[in-house]
Amino acid sequence: MIWLLTKTLRAITTLWLVVTFVFFVLRLSGDPTLVLLPDDIDEATRDFYRQLWGLDRPIMVQYWSYLGALLQGDFGISFRNNLDAFQLVWDRVPKTALLTGTALLISLAIGIPLGIIAALYRDSWIDRVVMAVSVFGFSMPNFFLGILLILVFSLNLRVLPSSGSGTWAHLIMPAATLGISFAAQFARYTRSSMIDVLNKSYMRTARSKGAGPLRRVNLHALPNAAIPVVTILGFKVGELLGGAVITETVFAWPGIGRLLTSSVAARDLAVVQCIMILLAFTMVVANMLTDLAYGWLDPRVRVGAKAGAR
Repeated sequence: MIWLLTKTLRAITTLWLVVTFVFFVLRLSGDPTLVLLPDDIDEATRDFYRQLWGLDRPIMVQYWSYLGALLQGDFGISFRNNLDAFQLVWDRVPKTALLTGTALLISLAIGIPLGIIAALYRDSWIDRVVMAVSVFGFSMPNFFLGILLILVFSLNLRVLPSSGSGTWAHLIMPAATLGISFAAQFARYTRSSMIDVLNKSYMRTARSKGAGPLRRVNLHALPNAAIPVVTILGFKVGELLGGAVITETVFAWPGIGRLLTSSVAARDLAVVQCIMILLAFTMVVANMLTDLAYGWLDPRVRVGAKAGAR
């Protein structure tokens, strides 16, 4: 209970810091009326919209008013569309969730098996090939890989659509672009963790008792090697969402990332703030779930938590 309360307080503090930082940075970045309104509009009309949007008030008054509205579930109105900011963002969530979820599955399905194979054949040509591919995938920028896939599969081979989200075919290239880089990272983490586990004494004990290679890997090595991988998984969620911003822009995928890019360019403050709060909330929840999974995988963590509670 104490652990959960501590985590909840940290999560609330983190969200408050994100809200505060984003609020002031956006207000200091410039006047939204200069972007959203025509250049030839008169100053009286600009003043009218500044008053309508509450931008004419002192910044601290705007801040406390915004916090009060947030506590009531009001994320504000989009300056550009005059629609509820939360609803605009929420309508994009399914597309981003589909893209990032598929990319995560791709990265885990490719990266973990490759890391296990590289560890089992350590210092062999298989290990060197897997690590070389991992370095290549990790070093490849998302925007470059995305453009490369478009050139090959859309313009030359003409087998996949280059943009949009109408069918499952539209998902293949964006998910692959986002997933390949993370697959390379998971391969490296899994390899390092597996090599460390394979050298443990309990692995030699299992071998001396006659356990076969498959049994040793599945029942003894994998559960222990998964602990560091699960630990970094929560942190990778933030990177995955950050990469989705670039990927969605390259493939014109109608998700949160593309909405964030256009809203920042238009200085649509309410929408940008709503997206940042949602992203921060997602990362906080992901890290809390990672901590729970870590305790489930490693009994020592549960024992330590109970001892600390006493």
